[in-house]
Amino acid sequence: MRINSKALVRSAITTLKPRALQSEAARHARRAIRREFSFSQTIFIAALIFLFLPLFVLVLYSFNSSKGMNWGGFSFVWYEKLFLDSSDLWRAFWNSMLIALTASGMATALGTAGAIGVNWYRFKTRTYTQAISFLPMILPEIIIGVSLSIFFAGIKLKLGLLTIFIAHTTFNLPFVFLMVMARLDEFDFSIIEAANDLGANELQTLFKVTIPICMPGIVSGFLTAITISLEDFVITYFVSGPGSATLPLYIYSAIRFGVSPVINALSVVMILGTVLLTYLLRNFLKYIAAK
Repeated sequence: MRINSKALVRSAITTLKPRALQSEAARHARRAIRREFSFSQTIFIAALIFLFLPLFVLVLYSFNSSKGMNWGGFSFVWYEKLFLDSSDLWRAFWNSMLIALTASGMATALGTAGAIGVNWYRFKTRTYTQAISFLPMILPEIIIGVSLSIFFAGIKLKLGLLTIFIAHTTFNLPFVFLMVMARLDEFDFSIIEAANDLGANELQTLFKVTIPICMPGIVSGFLTAITISLEDFVITYFVSGPGSATLPLYIYSAIRFGVSPVINALSVVMILGTVLLTYLLRNFLKYIAAK
């Protein structure tokens, strides 16, 4: 019995064609529905408006010539006052930047070393070390602030920039530790074995293999630590001393007399700086990932 292959092909096409047309029609219908209404897109747009509308209002009122909420006309008067007549504000700003950069750098170094050590080595207290390292991240800030204040008083350490630096390093460390650990969880340890087979010692493997691979997590932890340090108020309030006011503390003290629009102008400058820094670091991380 001979089988007519052409007839079989025609029969298959005849059978499958309506199904293919139905499937294509269903896809077009779903696309039309998505174009008309998408719940996820609506929620996304609403979230963007909720997040960025206050920033838009802040930017707008930084150019308001009036000090109140009434619009008095477009003016650069508050930017002029910011750069020419706000020495106390800039002192608090640079205190915040100094603390943020140094404490984040120290937390990044300690958190990276701790994450690599916990991930590489097996020791009896490994589980407890991981659990304890997350305590500053889950405890309420007021408890950390009070405990650090009592600790500094107990060792008779004068409150100032040094105590703020120690406090910020303490509560930033778990965030860096967590991000580097997440990066190490995806680590292919056959690369370490290959480096050892090629004659690299432990130190060379650390600096030439492990750290470059973990660099996206390290940079992310560093940036997160800077962000948290710049905006912290509660812990800083308990461990600061005379002449060591950071930007959040300065703004809090200024609320009693009414917040000046100069703060709005400084906020706009910081937003622009953050956007520029994020863009540059985004390209840097892409460059690292491509290597």
